[in-house]
Amino acid sequence: MAGTEQFAVPLSMLLGNPALGLTRIAGPAEDRLISTVGTTEVEDPVPYLVGGELLLTAGVRLPSGPNGIEDYVSRVVAAGVAALGFGVAPVHQEVPAELAAACDRHGLPLLRLPPGTPFVAVGQAVYDAIAEVRNSTLRRISTAQSALASAAARPDALRAVLQQLSAHTEAASVLFDAHGNELFDAGRRPPDPGPRLLRELAVSTLARSAATSARGRPAPPAAAAHHHDGVHLTVHTLPGADGAAALALGQAARTAPTPVDRQVTGTATVLLSLLTSPSHALGADAGGVGALVRLMLGAAPADVAHALLPDDEPGAADHWVVVHGRRLRSRPGPAGRSSTDPAQLAALGTALGTPYVHLDRARLRALVPSAPDTRPTPPAQAAALGWTLGFSSPVPAAELPDADAQAERALERAVAGEAPAVVHSAAHSLHSLVSAHEAREHARARFAPLSRAPAPGAAVLLGTLRTWLAFHGTWDRTAAELRVHRNTVRHRLARVAELLDVDLQDPEVRMELWFALRWLPDDPAAGGQGSG
Repeated sequence: MAGTEQFAVPLSMLLGNPALGLTRIAGPAEDRLISTVGTTEVEDPVPYLVGGELLLTAGVRLPSGPNGIEDYVSRVVAAGVAALGFGVAPVHQEVPAELAAACDRHGLPLLRLPPGTPFVAVGQAVYDAIAEVRNSTLRRISTAQSALASAAARPDALRAVLQQLSAHTEAASVLFDAHGNELFDAGRRPPDPGPRLLRELAVSTLARSAATSARGRPAPPAAAAHHHDGVHLTVHTLPGADGAAALALGQAARTAPTPVDRQVTGTATVLLSLLTSPSHALGADAGGVGALVRLMLGAAPADVAHALLPDDEPGAADHWVVVHGRRLRSRPGPAGRSSTDPAQLAALGTALGTPYVHLDRARLRALVPSAPDTRPTPPAQAAALGWTLGFSSPVPAAELPDADAQAERALERAVAGEAPAVVHSAAHSLHSLVSAHEAREHARARFAPLSRAPAPGAAVLLGTLRTWLAFHGTWDRTAAELRVHRNTVRHRLARVAELLDVDLQDPEVRMELWFALRWLPDDPAAGGQGSG
């Protein structure tokens, strides 16, 4: 626990202890927290008080007269005493009525200690109860921290940490980016307008943190809280990689955060900060490093892919899904932002369920471990971040080049159809009726005449043809995608039709060419620019 947190027990716990025999005879009925026990027989105990005490006295030096008792009670209340315990006998046979009246007026709980209850027994009961609260609290914190640490080691670390945080604090948890997009959430969401208010609080806190950061240095962590209609909203910022706080953790709960909640949230905030840091998001584990070394020394992908599979699920994920992505939606942010933004990597990696994500500005490629015959599920978080995705079918490592082509074709269809994602499926398609070898040989022969094309060359012509087919023969959209004039597109496709001796307006021809493009081996990256 933080050093400023003080353990305490409710007064009702002492009143409910039959061994003590305590009775409340004056003061308010609401419960009070007792953090310590003090005994005094001086006329002015105030210099010796720290607040939160159950102050015990036998009234040896209790001031005489109503005015003196009134002043005594008002002073100990001002000093923060939580309750006053009065032991009857041998000095007083009963609690003075003036003392009870003064406690009622000043809102100080007054307890009667029977003659058979020593002060030391009350003190021991309080400290035993505080020790039990301390042990219980530490057990809860330890359990929560262990669960958070385990969650941070999962492939979907960000989502898993939020789920554990929500479970151990009973609060809805949301991870926001600087623009208020919800990347991940867990727990029961509050009713409206709670989600909107939490988002606004996160955005304003991130903006304030970024505004106060020193130039070229990360913004310091910041926090904010708001209460609305019985819902407690809190926000904690996470440090960003480019000198500004990039993400914020928001929480919404029906009760105010307890010391345990604050401690667990602090641990989760540290873990989330580490998970979105450059050293984590851009790092690699020992298995990944070993696989890279073997690849660079000549090993085949199929020979090293097993080193990248999850250790906790042997045999369950022996296939791979390739993901291609393009960020089409413009998102505001600081100029010169890194092309490998750690927050983006962590968010996309968690959304896709893999650490194997390569980010190159507005392009994305990823490898996702998968079981055979499992259809990939496009994550909604990617669309929220502005990404359009294409997914391949699950394939063994030896067929990754084919899956790479599938993912690129799926991405092209997603862009053309303005869909957030497209998943390639070979089931019940013509591709499943032809062997991969025969299909590749057909593709080579079909497009061989393009090798004789003058500038801009076969690669540009193939790229233009593929884009035009993906956009269903739309000249303007193809030109916009390739960033050339529509007449350039027409001129290139006229060359393709001439060299291949086909009619591109024939639907059967288009279908046959699209099939062949799917299997074209060693297809060079199609260029969008170039002379017509």
